[in-house]
Amino acid sequence: MSPKPLLELSHEEPTLESIRRAPKVLLHDHLDGGLRPATIIELAKDCGYTELPSTDPAELGEWFTRTASSGSLEDYLTTFAHTCGVMQTAEALTRVAAECAEDLAADGVVYAEVRYAPELFCERGLDLDAVVQAVQRGFEQGAQRAARAGTRIRVGTLLCAMRQNARSMEIAELAVRYRDVGVVGFDIAGPEAGFPPTRNLDAFEYLRQSNAHFTIHAGEAFGLPSIWEAIQHCGAERLGHGVRIIDDIKVAEDGSVQLGRLASYVRDRRVPLEMCPSSNVQTGAAKSIESHPIGLLARLRFRVTVNTDNRLMSGCTVSSELAALVRDFGYGWADLRWFTVNAMKSAFLGFDERLALINDVIKPGYARILSEAGESA
Repeated sequence: MSPKPLLELSHEEPTLESIRRAPKVLLHDHLDGGLRPATIIELAKDCGYTELPSTDPAELGEWFTRTASSGSLEDYLTTFAHTCGVMQTAEALTRVAAECAEDLAADGVVYAEVRYAPELFCERGLDLDAVVQAVQRGFEQGAQRAARAGTRIRVGTLLCAMRQNARSMEIAELAVRYRDVGVVGFDIAGPEAGFPPTRNLDAFEYLRQSNAHFTIHAGEAFGLPSIWEAIQHCGAERLGHGVRIIDDIKVAEDGSVQLGRLASYVRDRRVPLEMCPSSNVQTGAAKSIESHPIGLLARLRFRVTVNTDNRLMSGCTVSSELAALVRDFGYGWADLRWFTVNAMKSAFLGFDERLALINDVIKPGYARILSEAGESA
């Protein structure tokens, strides 16, 4: 099926620079996957971490991107040893979170959900509560700095449990404990193969009983069984990646499409897909951006959202991910607005808050851009 725009194209094709000015929403971004290379080097010096492959910011950034592009999720995950290695103090966590908020705001992100695994930052004596408090301070500081610089962002955090460990209930309780001070949900992350989401059923049951939100990494490195378990056994509200849902969709030579029962369920129930195109290419979940399932899934009107996953490892931003989709799928401004509204509808915020951001920030922002491009909103 040849790429074509979802909606009518505007007269002016979106460019990377113009996309940066558009309001955007990010649902899947890892705190420890988005550090500035220069910050990693400074933090390593401060804490005595000596394992960095380079102390030159440009070389270090290139090393992360190159190493993460191995085609294997397991190899991709090894790069986090260095970022986590320098994030073991409250001061480091606060700085990284503040810079994250500033960087996202500078890219035009108006709402972001940033996730991290608190258990990974306790190697030097911090307890889980201290980790969460330090990160929340950082996001607050970063949002304040961004506002002073003329850009506004709201950041909600997701607390991840590592699926290969046995602390999911502990992290779920932590997420509920801090849900009134910026933590908006829970997730499980880490290697999918051999660690199905059903290993954490007690945590998901606790979250449901607590009326708490959660997403699950599923359908990235493992196939349909991971997605099915995440939704039907665990009750996931969103799917982290979910790219392998394409395995349940058949495209005939004449271009006709047949959805399997799981794919139909995901689409019919509007289960949001937190898709991360560049990351998926790096880990081998997709061969290229051009052949990424996001094109077909968006055309079939799945609840597709566009995300970064790990900005450092993929050398990307939300704007660059959207620009790549414009390049390879021919999308226009109306399509980018559709992705953005999808994401805001799917956020773990209250309905009134989501609606206010859509009606007061996102739609007016795109209306201005569409008007400037010669097309009415």
